[in-house]
Amino acid sequence: MIEWRLLPEDVARMRFAYSPLLELAYSLVALRAPDEHTLHLPWVRATRTLVADLDLSELFAIAPVHGFIADFISPTPAEPQPDIATELDAVRRTEPERVVADLADVPHVPSRVANRIRADPAAALVRIADALEAYWDLALAPHWPRILRLLEADVLWRSRRLAAGGFAALFEDLHQTVRLDGDRLSAADPFDYAGRLGGTGLTLVPHAMGWPRVHKMTGRNSRYKPMIAYPVRGVATLWETTPPPPPDALAALIGRTRATILTTLAEPTTTTALARRLGLTAGAVSQHLTVLRAAGLVSRTRTTRTVLYRRTTRGDVLSDRDPSNPG
Repeated sequence: MIEWRLLPEDVARMRFAYSPLLELAYSLVALRAPDEHTLHLPWVRATRTLVADLDLSELFAIAPVHGFIADFISPTPAEPQPDIATELDAVRRTEPERVVADLADVPHVPSRVANRIRADPAAALVRIADALEAYWDLALAPHWPRILRLLEADVLWRSRRLAAGGFAALFEDLHQTVRLDGDRLSAADPFDYAGRLGGTGLTLVPHAMGWPRVHKMTGRNSRYKPMIAYPVRGVATLWETTPPPPPDALAALIGRTRATILTTLAEPTTTTALARRLGLTAGAVSQHLTVLRAAGLVSRTRTTRTVLYRRTTRGDVLSDRDPSNPG
């Protein structure tokens, strides 16, 4: 069990962030254990052939299917929205002695791989970073916009929860293994740790590729700030190519296309993503969204990079969907 004692400064410095590098590290696990990550089977089937010619032996060793992933390839994001180039640059700047220290926390590293890394950690760091970059380009770069939309939707949802109900509401449904009790935040974990956050705050990182896993960084190592990486909401829709059909009564009331759009908007989504998913033009989707928004069934929110549409409470009622249960 991990337990943090929160100070007022920690609450003030709590933030959300995304991490392409963490998605990459988790995807290395999902690629080898699809039976434990069944949601990602469509991606696994498509990706295995693409990366077949890459030498991933060192990456697989430091990102085992079970147990700790090496911290230097799964660190707390240093900024709210880093791109993969920024995070890979930070990997390349890791101190060689840190690579060796982090390697010691990873279970069951093959001795051949471990000895090679320890013999020349600086050279190993170059190989690992280059392999991560090559793997990203083939395995995740084409899918990153889709993953990012899901992450942005989750942060938007949780920000509203925070605004409406404070930190109690935020942590109430973050994950069933995470609990806030007064000034104590606990997370189930095979590793036992208890301590203060000490005013450093906590970074909350939604992730898609690691479902259903929760990843914690305690902060006991001053290099890595405290973090909880949790499964993103709506992850079951990540690889869907077509949405489920809308209720017949709703289709008869507002038209099948608008009904399909409304039932699809359980999670905030962009016009472009909706158009791709429904096989419509962006212009047609935009027209339907304008009508739905005028009727009070859909709301619009601008984030840093995109405009997201989502069902309103009235839209939830009309579509007969529980807003706490995406899709």
